[in-house]
Amino acid sequence: MLRQFIGFILILNITACAELHEAVNQLPESTSGISNSEIASALREALDLGIEKQVSKLTQNDGFYKNELVKILLPEELQKVDKALRDIGLGSLADEGLKVLNRAAEDAVSTATPIFINAVKDITFNDAKTILLGSDDAATLYLAGKTEASLYAEFHPVINKSFQKVGADQIWSNLINKYNAIPFTTNVNPDLTDYVTEEALKGVYKMIAVEEKEIRTKYSSRTTNLLKQAFALQD
Repeated sequence: MLRQFIGFILILNITACAELHEAVNQLPESTSGISNSEIASALREALDLGIEKQVSKLTQNDGFYKNELVKILLPEELQKVDKALRDIGLGSLADEGLKVLNRAAEDAVSTATPIFINAVKDITFNDAKTILLGSDDAATLYLAGKTEASLYAEFHPVINKSFQKVGADQIWSNLINKYNAIPFTTNVNPDLTDYVTEEALKGVYKMIAVEEKEIRTKYSSRTTNLLKQAFALQD
């Protein structure tokens, strides 16, 4: 589950973040020349760039399917379906089943991009300086922790519509019916909309993190004065 995945990452970093928070609080404001609110604005800019430059790639044809960072694979329950269909000569149908899961995600992210933009706009960084001086994906992890539940609720119906739009619902209904008709197999009835919603959100956060790391590690990626000024603090 995406929620558990994010929670696990955040728990791993809690001790380090606490120590960083204490150290940051000891820095005089004058050493930076930039306020907490300006740092927060810079973090939002970085996340916005992640959506503009990286998440937009997910909306293209094969944006998920041919991107090994975010490609949606079959859940464990359906791996046996995939194998069984290939064993009886239906490999091409199994391939199409995997592809349409990714097609649904690509279509949905394209439709739902404003949801992610609004999530970044509305997020409040209560301790922006600590996040700025954190890990390469600290702002993205913070965004995920603050928005995952609400984004899931908004994104789920979009995924559902995309399933219908790209024909994934019909293809997988056919696949599962064929599998369930194979003698001596246990019938399956997975919630693919839920699964693809979670996997697509993971992909969105991962691609935002790619751009955040670029901004943190490459001066040339800091395309505004605010980004240059804020992220200079962590160099």
